[in-house]
Amino acid sequence: MTDSLQRFLFEECDVRGEHVYLEQSYQDILASHHYPPGVAKLLGEFLVAASLLSATLKFEGSLILQVRGNGEVPLIMAEANSKQELRAIAQNAEQAISKDFHHLLGTGQLAITIEPRQGNRYQGIVSLDGDSLAECLENYFRQSEQLSTRLWISADGQRAAGLMLQELPSTEPNPAQWIHLSTLADTVSTEELLSTPTETLLYRLYHQDPLRLFETKGLSFKCSCTRARFENAIRSLGEDEINSILEEQNEIETHCEFCNRRYVFTGQDLGNISPDSNQATRH
Repeated sequence: MTDSLQRFLFEECDVRGEHVYLEQSYQDILASHHYPPGVAKLLGEFLVAASLLSATLKFEGSLILQVRGNGEVPLIMAEANSKQELRAIAQNAEQAISKDFHHLLGTGQLAITIEPRQGNRYQGIVSLDGDSLAECLENYFRQSEQLSTRLWISADGQRAAGLMLQELPSTEPNPAQWIHLSTLADTVSTEELLSTPTETLLYRLYHQDPLRLFETKGLSFKCSCTRARFENAIRSLGEDEINSILEEQNEIETHCEFCNRRYVFTGQDLGNISPDSNQATRH
């Protein structure tokens, strides 16, 4: 199966859904790091969740899920944008040995940040009270958005997949139908979610509930780092600090934490150094 995001809508009630499957993009992200099995699995869950939630964006921009906690993984985040491009990272997680959600993250908060290309940034925060990422996100929607939302998320270090159902605003809500659709989705096993093509899975679950499929969107890993961005970050250190590093090392080397790409700058690259300089790179 190819990496994909599939939207669907139930014809006879105000409920929409999303299904996501990740394999190549997930493996591309993991290839840049050496994560323990539990961390790799958790990162896959974050990627799935970010992909599902980003499908709700109605503008150009990105959605970021991030947790800072006191567990074995101090920071984990995943980002999905309106172009269906993904990236993710877990920092200082090389020594993590647990596979348990709370042992990995500890106590902390889950932040959901929406960054439109134009307009104001929005952030919602929820505590890590649930026993899984899916449960924490359901709590967020229950508390903040007041929208009935259910998520089913699985990952195994090679593949990651998820299903989301969400009630739409309606003048005639149908609680019984919502319970019916959610109960059917509760029957999905981890292996079934990870190995069954979207249309087959939806048919197994909802062959008696008419639904409409929308155009499938492809997903891929792409890092947003650029040489110009790193150059500007170096320039912000100030002339004295930059000259001190160059005198000691003859060059300044940086790398992107997401993709591990290296960027090396010499004095000639930086040219006239100014703390306020925003010159574009010559490379």
